[in-house]
Amino acid sequence: MERPNAWNQYDDQALQAVEKAARGYKNYLDHGKTERECAAEAIEIAKAAGYTDLNAAIAAGKAVQPGDKYYAVQMGKAVMLFHVGRQTLDKGLNIVGAHIDSPRIDLKQNPFYEDTDIAYADTHYYGGIKKYQWVARPLALHGVVAKKDGTLVNVVIGEDEDDPVVGISDLLIHLSQEQMAKKASEVIGGEGLDIMLAGRPLKDEEKEPVKAMLLRILRDRYGLEEEDMLSAEIEAVPAGKARDFGLDRSMIMGYGHDDRVCAYAEIEAMMTLPPVPEYTCCCLLADKEEIGSVGATGMRAQYFENAVAELLALMGQGGDLMLRRALANSRMLSCDVSAGYDPLYAAAFEKKNAAILGHGVTYNKFTGSRGKSGSNDANAEFIGRVRKVMDDHGIAWQTAELGKVDVGGGGTIAYICALYGMEVIDSGVPVLSMHAPHEIISKADLYEAIRAYTAFLTDMGQR
Repeated sequence: MERPNAWNQYDDQALQAVEKAARGYKNYLDHGKTERECAAEAIEIAKAAGYTDLNAAIAAGKAVQPGDKYYAVQMGKAVMLFHVGRQTLDKGLNIVGAHIDSPRIDLKQNPFYEDTDIAYADTHYYGGIKKYQWVARPLALHGVVAKKDGTLVNVVIGEDEDDPVVGISDLLIHLSQEQMAKKASEVIGGEGLDIMLAGRPLKDEEKEPVKAMLLRILRDRYGLEEEDMLSAEIEAVPAGKARDFGLDRSMIMGYGHDDRVCAYAEIEAMMTLPPVPEYTCCCLLADKEEIGSVGATGMRAQYFENAVAELLALMGQGGDLMLRRALANSRMLSCDVSAGYDPLYAAAFEKKNAAILGHGVTYNKFTGSRGKSGSNDANAEFIGRVRKVMDDHGIAWQTAELGKVDVGGGGTIAYICALYGMEVIDSGVPVLSMHAPHEIISKADLYEAIRAYTAFLTDMGQR
């Protein structure tokens, strides 16, 4: 059952819509290279569309009405958008959920040192990466530093045209005989991902003069002392903007498609809902998925159910039973990217069950690995209803698995939300070079994802 190429169904008006979606997404990607930046961008978009702070409504004891729009934030790294519908919450919500963290390299809490007149930063990689891909490329530094007086200093170095960039050096090919004989997983070790930051000594400084120059720059530009790094979150990410990819400009290459492409599609879908949807709609943007959805901002935390409980209380429907009903009766698309079929690595895929770039949004009945370990495995009845909504709206969509059965696998937040008893299926955009510093998607798949999530939010009903 080969699914058609989405590009073949577009007229001039649709092609313009595809390019408009791509421009908006590239802008979101360029301004959201960390989970904090993605969360802040989402909140600004929501505010411009009339969303207000749920905490303010709670403090005021405001009665929630159909059509109200709220946002809630968890520690600046996870965001929830709610658009209240006609039906009471015990009938369930229509939810689209994605994660906004991406694989990267984090600076350690005591990072700076000098060796042979070069200042470095010690690092710890975050998420599943091929470590050798991060060397010999320009990197930018993004993040925040929390000072003892409560001041939060935002740091972005390497993105403006006149900014310097930093990076990790590689060994020259002339001396790499031993290195080239290693397995790819051993070519660069985790402790070998230290970032070069400076190479000029501070005059008249006898002890570590290059590190002293680095610290003076940080003090003069940001008012930071070395000790402030103890309460800092600084991430090294690929420098530069997302770019059109391919001579036909049909694709986008950029950092963080996994999973910001789905996050952006969700946000766009929420912004186009009718004034009062039938069911309350929720956009859920979570952190920490790349390391197991742990921590206070990961999906395993309870901030989502707490926010739903607060909405119920403001509707006069508080109580544990009503919360359980609301969650159990909900319907969700766990929106996360899928592995796009790559003809150059065909041996890793089973082609007729693979996601093809340009063939639309992808649905994965299950993820996990090998014997479906760690999988949600959506029920057939729910998939049937999703199929109807997609086809009724003329959306290009396909189904896929994440590679051959015994080759590997992956996971999303679907299995966590399924613990509430709600209906959940994975849905996302196919990606080439997933988890590499630069990934590739099709503009058509982004556009179809926006359409798919809009249709799901507006038309998906109860089981």
